[in-house]
Amino acid sequence: MRTRTCARTPELTELGLGTAQLGNLTRTTSDADALGAVDAAWESGVRYFDTAPHYGLGLSERRLGAALAQRPRAEYTVSTKVGRLLVPSPHTAHLADDGGFAVPAAFRRSWDFSRDGILRSLEGSLARLGLDHVDVVYLHDPDDHWLQASTTGVDTLVELRDQGVVKAVGAGMNQAGMLAEFVRRCDVDIVMVAGRHTLLDGSAQDELLPLAQERGVGVVAAAVYNSGLLSARRPPVDATYDYQPASSDLIGRALAIADVCERHASSLPEAAIAYPLRHPQVTSVVLGARDAGQSRTNAARLAAGVPDALWDELARLGLLPDGSATQPAGCRP
Repeated sequence: MRTRTCARTPELTELGLGTAQLGNLTRTTSDADALGAVDAAWESGVRYFDTAPHYGLGLSERRLGAALAQRPRAEYTVSTKVGRLLVPSPHTAHLADDGGFAVPAAFRRSWDFSRDGILRSLEGSLARLGLDHVDVVYLHDPDDHWLQASTTGVDTLVELRDQGVVKAVGAGMNQAGMLAEFVRRCDVDIVMVAGRHTLLDGSAQDELLPLAQERGVGVVAAAVYNSGLLSARRPPVDATYDYQPASSDLIGRALAIADVCERHASSLPEAAIAYPLRHPQVTSVVLGARDAGQSRTNAARLAAGVPDALWDELARLGLLPDGSATQPAGCRP
């Protein structure tokens, strides 16, 4: 599998494995399926794995660490996140987690972008992963915590980077605007933007991508299916968009893109994966998988590629967020 890097980022495979599902996102994933998802991703050439304490209150990190335990450490890249500190909560352990994961509420998430909170969070992540270091650390969803995250949060991560504890630091969010501010104002190397650089949402192109390109900051694109609408060859009427029922207008646009894909012997999910990678500042597309089959499907969709004529037709019909069939210059594979 091809890799990409920018001036300030480690080398990442064009496809990364997102591991929220390994934390029982919305429903239970078995240990065997979780292991199968990682093994199949590895066999497909994936060497970038993203996780977070938030995912299943640490379950994702524990499962990912176990699955990678016998792999040569120098051959893969791991990113995790800080900002949601896991605090033991034995009095709620008999209840179900209310954060979207099918796990017991044995911990509570505490927002904390202080130096102490970040160091404690990373220490916990390393213990769960069974690693002596991670490669990339993101500030996780600091939407309501800009002041602390952009000062003590970034400063602490930069300190860790300068000490050689981590290779790259940044932020991961579901919005592009604040990520652009991190790139503009802070010493970050890489950002993860979820759902805002897709076939249906081009808001990352307003400021984030141009700023990242100007400053040599890598961009990882996540949630490129916008939570489901772009994940099927023909979107169903009950498709979701950003975890809410998709509007008829969005479904109609997705169907129009699907029609063009079919005319070029491609598919909507294949185009959804290929589109973010057309911008050379994007160093990886991170896709989740719940089992081996989904990991193999993700890799096959990336490998399928998309012909230039498809982008030409989408641009001509006004179906590309950036309105362009060509890609800008910048970081390259």
